[in-house]
Amino acid sequence: METRALGRTGRQVGVVGLGCWQLGADWGQVEEKDAVAVLEAAVESGVTFLDTADVYGDGRSETLIGAFLRERPDVAARVTVATKMGRRANPHVPAEYSTANFRAWADRSRANLGVDTLDLVQLHCPPTPVYSSDAVYDALDALVADGTLAAYGVSVETCDEALTAIARPNVATVQIILNAFRLKPLERVLPAARAAGVGIIARVPLASGLLSGKYDETTTFGADDHRTYNRHGEAFDVGETFSGVPFDVGVAAAREVAALAPPGATTAAFALRWIVDQPGVSVVIPGARNAEQARGNAAAAGLAPLDAAALDAVRGIYDARVRSHVHDRW
Repeated sequence: METRALGRTGRQVGVVGLGCWQLGADWGQVEEKDAVAVLEAAVESGVTFLDTADVYGDGRSETLIGAFLRERPDVAARVTVATKMGRRANPHVPAEYSTANFRAWADRSRANLGVDTLDLVQLHCPPTPVYSSDAVYDALDALVADGTLAAYGVSVETCDEALTAIARPNVATVQIILNAFRLKPLERVLPAARAAGVGIIARVPLASGLLSGKYDETTTFGADDHRTYNRHGEAFDVGETFSGVPFDVGVAAAREVAALAPPGATTAAFALRWIVDQPGVSVVIPGARNAEQARGNAAAAGLAPLDAAALDAVRGIYDARVRSHVHDRW
């Protein structure tokens, strides 16, 4: 698999990683054996970047990853694990993003993952004022200095938050929603990140499965799946569910995207390849509920780069069907 620099971390990672939210919660139940099978299939397919968070299943995702890597030291030596912190804050307000909480959250993640130093820790979509706080970055710098973290980054909801973080000298990476239904980051965020040497981690790359091409207007999801309970932002930012696109609009647009996939390529692989081809992207992090999905996602790295006609066609679908629903919101 092609590798790229992961921003200011000094690490190289495969262009297709694995998002591990599904291994924790909020996507329906994933049994432990299935979670292990997903991890196994991903690393066997060349994946070297795993993205998780301390709140995914209240630590379940981190713990599963930690156990998996401890049993496979050869894999652990070549894999970068990124986790996140901040969403354990209660209440979720800027004042909770403190040195004491950072240390407590990081120590919990170190225990879950079974490591002394966390490869990369990202602030997990904090309140907007956090991105402008000198005290926050001073605290993170101190955790790097004492070896608790090797590097830190941010996970953002909006392009403006991303640009604020990119301007900070020690922010290594920015994680942002980027897919065929969320093109706004291409305008300013990716160019700014490239200029600063900040890595871009593209999340929600398949728009919560819409861009797998497998859903129609009658598709339903379980009660414990955020695609049921967060369609209007009831639990967290609505942009995390179907990228903020109304479900029926997304299904119709996804059909048009599916028609662009080259022979032998799945809609999902095409959609992931589109992201990989955007200048400035370090790694894209699709999730998977089973080994077959993990292998299929990784295969996107092997597709030929998309030609100008395909790139233009994706933008045309976005402009005609999706832009009015999302472009000015994030």
